[in-house]
Amino acid sequence: MQEVEALMRAQADDAHPDLRAALAHLLSSGGKRIRPTLGLLVGKMLGAPHRKLVTLAAAVELLHTATLVHDDLIDGALLRRGNPTLNARWTPAATVLTGDFIFARAAKLAAETDHLPLMNIFAETLAIIVNGELTQMFASKGFADRDNYYQRIYAKTASLLEMCARAAAMVSPADASTIESMRQYGYHLGMAFQIVDDVLDFTGEQAEVGKPVGSDLFQGLITLPTLYYIEKHPTDPDINCILDGTFNTEQGCIERLVRKVRSSDAVATSLEEAKEFVEKAIGYLSDMPDGVERQALEDLARYTINRRI
Repeated sequence: MQEVEALMRAQADDAHPDLRAALAHLLSSGGKRIRPTLGLLVGKMLGAPHRKLVTLAAAVELLHTATLVHDDLIDGALLRRGNPTLNARWTPAATVLTGDFIFARAAKLAAETDHLPLMNIFAETLAIIVNGELTQMFASKGFADRDNYYQRIYAKTASLLEMCARAAAMVSPADASTIESMRQYGYHLGMAFQIVDDVLDFTGEQAEVGKPVGSDLFQGLITLPTLYYIEKHPTDPDINCILDGTFNTEQGCIERLVRKVRSSDAVATSLEEAKEFVEKAIGYLSDMPDGVERQALEDLARYTINRRI
């Protein structure tokens, strides 16, 4: 991981000083580094070349970092993990350009793996993420539909974790069946990860998760805990303000709904669904080589549902 961090930081060595400072700020502001960890573990388990794994891990984490830069600007977020975002310090134009630069460097690193099929899925995953963000922006607010929800969390989170595991297997001496199993592992891990994020949006403390409790609902976004609540309480009048689009003017209604979801069994039910995704992810490891990497991948999946942030 130290090699991955060094490679990411080196991507701005020949750039403008402010750009170097921005990348250093972004990379030093924390983060769990789950995506590069996932790629390194899968690749080491399957015997991938060390240098390709480090390059791939850095490319994936830079891609993720670039999406966060743009997301924070779109959302108007001034803090991430308790630290000021770039758009809290810079103009929107400078923030967008910084995100673009990081996207470009991520693509450059992906190309350095010298694996054309990997470049294809790298580009396709970025398209899925961007399309998902646009769909959420224009077509998902106030939308209480399970299929819509699963599509959103796949685009937002699971697609990149899926790509990490799949790409690491692709640069390994692995057969098509193994690559598909790793893709499935990454997919199910990513779905569980985002469901837990959506649970923490209701149960976490603002100081820990870095945003107000129930922030998704205040933006008109219906996540799994709210879906479960709506299914069990279809006649609750406070549901209407989120379904009819008046959530922007009915803040008292949303505040009540957040409290109701938070204290209902919808939270526990959502966590049970996340656990089902985790168990499916672990199932795809059953035929993988035994060893510390496989055990770590199992631990990583279980950590997903036990974390607090």
